[in-house]
Amino acid sequence: MRNRHVKVAVIQAAPILFDKQSAMDKISTMTKEAAEQGAELIVFPEVFLPGYPRGLSFGARVGSRTPDGRKDWERYWSSAIDVPGDETKQIGDLAKELGVHLVIGVVERDQEFSTGTLFNTMIYIGPDGELLGKHRKLVPTGSERLLWGQGDGSTLTVIDTPFGRVGGLICWENYMPLARTAMYAQGIDIYVAPTADARDSWQSTIRHIACEGRCFVLSCNQFATKESYPADLAYYPDIEQDPEVLSKGGSAIVGPLGEYIAEPLYNQEGIIVATLDLSEIVRSRFDFDPVGHYSRPDVFQLIVNETKQDIVQRKQ
Repeated sequence: MRNRHVKVAVIQAAPILFDKQSAMDKISTMTKEAAEQGAELIVFPEVFLPGYPRGLSFGARVGSRTPDGRKDWERYWSSAIDVPGDETKQIGDLAKELGVHLVIGVVERDQEFSTGTLFNTMIYIGPDGELLGKHRKLVPTGSERLLWGQGDGSTLTVIDTPFGRVGGLICWENYMPLARTAMYAQGIDIYVAPTADARDSWQSTIRHIACEGRCFVLSCNQFATKESYPADLAYYPDIEQDPEVLSKGGSAIVGPLGEYIAEPLYNQEGIIVATLDLSEIVRSRFDFDPVGHYSRPDVFQLIVNETKQDIVQRKQ
């Protein structure tokens, strides 16, 4: 029997960019603060570890890259983590100490084939300290494609918990209708949507997903200022003329009929806490279930390739 109520927390903050220890310290501090408020599921923003490099060009133009830009990227690569690895073990120890589920956006280094590729990844840690799964962003957006590789269908992850099935997509892959459908088809109850989008249109997106999927949506963004950027970056001048607040946030929690449970938080760091009544999901699906009675498999079918896509196939 599932718990029908769960207290959740969405963290709106940013570490010092490229500073892995700064991110780890904030994860520890803010997780403890959320746990003290009774949160059982705690969500951190997109690539919180070690930060989202908003506004930086890394010296990249169409047809050319610069030596200094490569050095900035090397610094970003050095602050990424292995999954699993030392940092996931430390985060797991924290989750076990506090008895909470954690969902955290990280920059992941490829360990299997190439040490040169990074992924925009969301990791799931259980209250036993174990790494329960991960999701790699399917399509990095715009200039992000120079920083991160593409995930595949093997990490369209949904985690079964005592309070429901938890999963989600990262930022603009939430605009991919078929990817959303693949998540709904796994019986998702709590849909996690870490993002770097602070625009008003993102609020329409998360409310639509909640209403479409008949699920709770936890949207999580960083509140980032220029103070969180190391001034000794070669391409720090890229942001010198930008406003002091680089990302105003907008983290929010939405119910399964599309209404706010917690309104968007703007222009400050903070923790949004709310208690979810999972019975609302059942009630909301009375008149609409996108992969149940409101689907038409005789007309539409979705094929999801969940096979891990390896560049090298090793045969004995």
